[in-house]
Amino acid sequence: MSRTTRSQSSLTDKETITIFVDYLARNGNPGLIVDAWPDKENRQSSDIDAIAGPYAIEHSSVDTVANQRRDSAWFLKVVEGFENELSCKLTFRLILTLPYEGVQRGQDWSKIRSALREWILNESPRLAIGSHAVNDISQISFDFHATKRKSDRPGLLFLRFAPDMKMLPCRLREQLDPKAAKLSPYREEGKVTILLVESNDIALMNDSIMWDGLRQAYPTGLPSGVDQIWFADTSIREEVFFTDMTTAVAR
Repeated sequence: MSRTTRSQSSLTDKETITIFVDYLARNGNPGLIVDAWPDKENRQSSDIDAIAGPYAIEHSSVDTVANQRRDSAWFLKVVEGFENELSCKLTFRLILTLPYEGVQRGQDWSKIRSALREWILNESPRLAIGSHAVNDISQISFDFHATKRKSDRPGLLFLRFAPDMKMLPCRLREQLDPKAAKLSPYREEGKVTILLVESNDIALMNDSIMWDGLRQAYPTGLPSGVDQIWFADTSIREEVFFTDMTTAVAR
């Protein structure tokens, strides 16, 4: 199961790269700064994102699952605000777990939202303590799971069932190969080329998942043109973490 992802302002590509270069400066590269933003300055063709001293850096933000940001935005259209609004109206702990892809284009989200709110207020108090499969709710086009608990901290919590992530390595390769190709000319010029892979997914992504995904995506070694791969965890924008993933892929 995955925790509900709330909307928050994400770091821009430029902000992530600037923080990364500052991290490198504080860890063995004193005085390092971004010297150029080739993709912003090159009006003729697509280029890499940044040059900092000896490093050529290309950034890529990835979704843990396909269309993750889109699906999360749709999900929030249905449930956002309910936890704060309705928790004070409950005398028990209610955990609702929805299908990961339950909210789809073409549904009437306002009707789903109204029906869900009505069910929480009027039907959930009648449930016995324990776990329940909830189905056939008018205006709600998917089944969901409800867990009701006695608790000194009553309230409402939304979760989603974790999606199938078997395609992550394939999608990583499809997304990162073109990025690696942009780095190749800079490697030939003697730059140390870095592929910076970012995720702000606090629910489904972590160092271990990215490590395993990259190993499966590149079983024979680093993609051509790339010297280093780094993972940027920006799920908490005030505390960004960087992990060198190069040894996960290097053979």
